Amino acid sequence: MLAKGQTVIQHMEQLAPKSAAEPDDRIGLQLGSLNKEISHVLIALDVTEEVVDEAVAAGVDLIIAHHAIIYRPLKGLQTDTPMGRIYEKLIKHDIAVYISHTNLDITEGGMNDWMAEALGIQNPVSIHEVHTETLYKLVTFVPKSHHQEVLDAVLNAGAGHLGQYSHCSFNTEGFGTFMPLADSSPFIGAPGKLERVDEVRVETIVPDGIRKKVVQALLKHHPYEEVAYDLYPLELKGRTLGLGRTGKLRQEMTLEDFAEVVKQQLDVPHVRVVGKPGRVIRKAAVIGGSGGKFMHAAMFKGADVLVTGDVDYHTALDALAAGLCLIDPGHNAEKIMKEKVALWLSEKLKQQGAATKVTASRINTEPFRFM
Repeated sequence: MLAKGQTVIQHMEQLAPKSAAEPDDRIGLQLGSLNKEISHVLIALDVTEEVVDEAVAAGVDLIIAHHAIIYRPLKGLQTDTPMGRIYEKLIKHDIAVYISHTNLDITEGGMNDWMAEALGIQNPVSIHEVHTETLYKLVTFVPKSHHQEVLDAVLNAGAGHLGQYSHCSFNTEGFGTFMPLADSSPFIGAPGKLERVDEVRVETIVPDGIRKKVVQALLKHHPYEEVAYDLYPLELKGRTLGLGRTGKLRQEMTLEDFAEVVKQQLDVPHVRVVGKPGRVIRKAAVIGGSGGKFMHAAMFKGADVLVTGDVDYHTALDALAAGLCLIDPGHNAEKIMKEKVALWLSEKLKQQGAATKVTASRINTEPFRFM
């Protein structure tokens, strides 16, 4: 069984909810259609022509990438231009492109957590908080005969998480009444006859990012023709998500030694460093991509060094004057997401019994060459 395109993306949005993205970020489906079965998903950092050629050769139906393929509004689509050739190949070979960007950076267990783990940052917290997850209360009514099946389906879809606890719910026994009308096909009872049924009221918490998935699980496993359920927005808030991560290192080391750790763990040939090589580093911060503007936030959190890409000259001077060390491994260090997303998504699809293949792109999209 192959997974549908919408199903693949539902799993992806469980990892990186679209609601977590920064405003105006170019995320979501950017090209093609998800209304098809997916035999092969390719995970990429960038969608270059070489990556598209890789996808075509491998029979890929869907590319999930970190960086947008359509970043600026299109004024035309000429297929004899470099970008036009990319779009043409994707369309001709029916390859959809879906983007997960700042939502993947921000989410728990996403880009910045992967980078923090790789660098040995312990108990990481966000550098710059940007989003607090909205929670909903799901209430539904289930006949006692199907109570456990429906409850399990909803909780296994991700509902019921509260802080450090999962599978939280409240279940109250009572009775429900209904009268099937003439054109109905009732699971219980007969048209025109008032029914009184022993039911269980199920209440649980649902994060905004997985509402659709949880409701689909409810409707799939509930036996009634018409399922009664409510979703109430709550004053109680969910996880606070933010950009970057900071925390103490497993063991303190010099800036020079930590720079070597960054090179090895993020698989980059060179780094640019601001600060004295012998400076002792106890607490580190990391932001994938271009995070130089968050240097003051990193300092406020007590970081001795900030690891981030695309550091400009004046930011480097400001950091040096302020006493904050910087290590710039380049923007392409975010390639750590390829294998991580591929593994995560593959496991989710296997759990569902889908034969859809998920692989990480082998193309190196680093545009710079170091001489």
